[in-house]
Amino acid sequence: MVGAHTDSPCLRVKPASKRQAEGFLQVGVETYGGGIWHTWFDRDLSVAGRLMIKSKDGDFVQKLVKINRPILRIPTLAIHLERQETFSFNKETQLFPIAGLVAAELDRKAKNDQRSEEATDVEGSNEPNKPLTSHHPYLVELLASECKAEPDEVIDFELVLYDTQKSCVGGLNEELMFSPRLDNLCMSYCSVMALIHSVATPEALANESSIRLIALFDHEEIGSNTAQGADSNVMPSILRRLSVLGADDPETTAYEQSLASSFLVSADMAHSVNPNFAAKYESDHKPEMNKGVVIKVNANARYATNSPGIVLLREIASRAQVPLQSFVVRNDSSCGSTIGPMLAAALGTRTLDLGNPQLSMHSIRETGGVYDVDYAIQLFKGFFEHYSELEKKIIVD
Repeated sequence: MVGAHTDSPCLRVKPASKRQAEGFLQVGVETYGGGIWHTWFDRDLSVAGRLMIKSKDGDFVQKLVKINRPILRIPTLAIHLERQETFSFNKETQLFPIAGLVAAELDRKAKNDQRSEEATDVEGSNEPNKPLTSHHPYLVELLASECKAEPDEVIDFELVLYDTQKSCVGGLNEELMFSPRLDNLCMSYCSVMALIHSVATPEALANESSIRLIALFDHEEIGSNTAQGADSNVMPSILRRLSVLGADDPETTAYEQSLASSFLVSADMAHSVNPNFAAKYESDHKPEMNKGVVIKVNANARYATNSPGIVLLREIASRAQVPLQSFVVRNDSSCGSTIGPMLAAALGTRTLDLGNPQLSMHSIRETGGVYDVDYAIQLFKGFFEHYSELEKKIIVD
């Protein structure tokens, strides 16, 4: 198994988001996860998420939506008005994005009302739309139009903000990538591609005795204690169903036996050494970009890595010709965690934490190494292909 998570720190639109101040239209947002929130200022932002639409036949249908143009921006205060060495702000009162000017919205509504009256004179009665009153009407209209629905058909929605600037390759030799949400869509992508590549040929599973599986969870950034998070019952229940599939004995211990012989790679991005803050890293554990996947170790079980797992991954990396690095935090530094320890505790299966090195983790725009993407894909592919053979050779009393 390879497990990863799909969510990233972001700003989420509040249930009642319509705000107005000093001639500006604003949108109320709340923080999700531990983001570096000052990086969200002065960015070209938009919204994406899901709408609940009431269809003509009375069903309530989910529709995914993404507005592909900048509609929001969180402006910083000019340095002339407040000089401060460190940028500090109140997340509740000073993190609201502006969505435009009140005057412009009034002008738009006046023109729409005029067109509506003209249409009514020609076509007869015209039932006015009834969008969600707790949000700006034009925002609801934009969302509805993206789903080819009417504003009064939008019953509710869940929206998050995102930076409209696209990911790109950078660096003098195009060896870097600048992108939002590398943590942890990069590892999610690598695990998906590795699984696909591992079964690309007809004979790929001819002698396979194991099930190859990836699990991509939501809500890791807020603790995973949700229905679709890693700290839920979803993973054990799916593995139980897979394990007892076709078993003749309803009291079989196939599930427990499968957990004992299984292995989970917890794939979550790792910290590359930052050259401007090198003293923040343990002197002998400074991962570098494009130098390979990072095995993460923590004596206090913030990561689930142990020696038998390291031996397994090193052998797989050797066969896949993928370099590996190691990371531990300084004793005087706090340490983040992953889905690895909680899944290891829930399943009782062997687990190892790893990830590709990156900079600016939890920023709105992060930095990674181009070549590390292929390293991770090849490592996960080798894990799927060689695990069944190697598992028998790692003997622990």
